[in-house]
Amino acid sequence: MMSMGLTPWLVVAGLSLGPAVSNGLARFAYGLILPAMQADLSWNFTEAGWLNTANAVGYLLGALSTFALIDMVGSRRIFSIGIAVTPFALAGSAVFADLWLQSIFRVAAGVAGAGIFISGGTMAATLFRDAPSRNALAISLYFGGGGIGMIASGALLPILFDRNGVSAWPMAWMFLAGMSALAVWPALWAARVCSEPARIHVLVAPRLPVMKKLPAVLGYFLFAVGYIVYLTFLVALMQEGAASAELIAVCWTLLGIGVIAAPFVWRGVLARSAGGGALALACLATGAATLLPIGLPGSVPALVVSVVVFGLSFFIAPTAVTSFARKNLDQAAWGRAVGMFTVVFALGQIVGPVLAGFVSDITGSVSQGMAAAGLILILGAASAALQRPLTARSIQEAT
Repeated sequence: MMSMGLTPWLVVAGLSLGPAVSNGLARFAYGLILPAMQADLSWNFTEAGWLNTANAVGYLLGALSTFALIDMVGSRRIFSIGIAVTPFALAGSAVFADLWLQSIFRVAAGVAGAGIFISGGTMAATLFRDAPSRNALAISLYFGGGGIGMIASGALLPILFDRNGVSAWPMAWMFLAGMSALAVWPALWAARVCSEPARIHVLVAPRLPVMKKLPAVLGYFLFAVGYIVYLTFLVALMQEGAASAELIAVCWTLLGIGVIAAPFVWRGVLARSAGGGALALACLATGAATLLPIGLPGSVPALVVSVVVFGLSFFIAPTAVTSFARKNLDQAAWGRAVGMFTVVFALGQIVGPVLAGFVSDITGSVSQGMAAAGLILILGAASAALQRPLTARSIQEAT
């Protein structure tokens, strides 16, 4: 049992290193490495996009496993295993140039990442249970930890490639592995100190009201399809427009800063939203941010506005669905509900990168794949806007 005062916020900070590793370093940073690997290994956009699809396949496998095991094994153990495994998966990506061997390590990073993301979010949701506004902030700060990893990778990797050329991609992966290793101890401490969320035996677990939250589920799926395309191919789009390494570093760092600042910008919206409103606004903002540099090609101000808006918005979607589960379901079902949303999320991420890469290969320009992603995000906003809060009666009547 942790003491009141500073300790819960230190726990939030430690837990937030989970998304910093699983998302900021192990997933999103590939967008910084992709152009170098594509050039050095002669990949097309479909092959380059495949590695993030492979990561998403691992994420799906990890989400399904976590969904099945979280009530038996517990959130703290799953989180701890995931955070300890990820540095090894990233180091493996530095060793092999073969696409299929690379895929194995990207799958492994995805499996570990899903466990971190689901279990850490479930633990963060137990903090400040009697203070809704602080609880919403704690959840947001947890997911905002992904920005720490984005800032660390964005500040250094573009300069690394500018000075050492495209053949430096193994060094980039080793840098990510080293940064992940530094986060292991404080993250493990936070998991140990945090209260274990309530567990229920899988045989007596109440059914989730899937049909009653279908608009949010569909909206979250479309969000996953669209947002990962932006983060996978943003740097490729910038290099297509001859952007400098310094501009790439600034833009990626702004994305990370936006992720960290987002909880304070969205705090009121998350606290007030009991249905799909927060998710709809996040989809709308990320969709507009994705389309902006396509509509104004070559405009640096448009690009900067795009990354700022996207950074402030894209991590709010998982925050929104976690908050939705907390407000509409019993605590014992939170882990399973977040797990289900993560499965849907992983399915969307599987589709997005390879589909956008395929479109880009056919059209000869990465901007066309990005444009399709922006429109998909707008559709996600429309779906999420239809989600109504669940009542106690609707939960009991779930079929």
